[in-house]
Amino acid sequence: MAKKTEGTRKPTPAERAKAAADAHKTIARNRKATHDYFIEDRYEAGLALTGTEVKALRMGRASLTEAWIEIDRNGEAWLQGAHIPEYLQGTWNNHSPRRKRKLLLHRAELDKLAQRVQAKGYTIVPLELYFTGGRVKLEIALARGKQDWDKRQALREAQDKREAARAMAAANRRRG
Repeated sequence: MAKKTEGTRKPTPAERAKAAADAHKTIARNRKATHDYFIEDRYEAGLALTGTEVKALRMGRASLTEAWIEIDRNGEAWLQGAHIPEYLQGTWNNHSPRRKRKLLLHRAELDKLAQRVQAKGYTIVPLELYFTGGRVKLEIALARGKQDWDKRQALREAQDKREAARAMAAANRRRG
């Protein structure tokens, strides 16, 4: 009699659909942020969006390059300057592309961020916009600005790593 193993069964279509919905699908990434700032703490925030904004994001079009996070007097965090283009099939109730959007964070996280931003040199920058479990999330970071010499040093270190990897690959090719 053959013994059935637990881990070898094929996933059902519903399980595959759930895994696909739960997958992390990146919409936009702010590559410039890691170049311009030292990233200290990272947070995941929800976004309060309209229907046409979500549909435009599902088409995979958005930009975070000129975006920043602002905390107002009421202790609420807002995403400013992010560009989500208008939905092409939208009607008269389409959204404006650069409107400010509310971030959804826990009160303790908001208080901690507001306190740290009061310190000189700290800011909150958006890093990545993505779908997870059918919801739009924004990865934000508490960051400290880099000086020009810090940026040059980081570029030099990355170039040195690339050159070392190339040299190792060339040595391995010669040996093998």
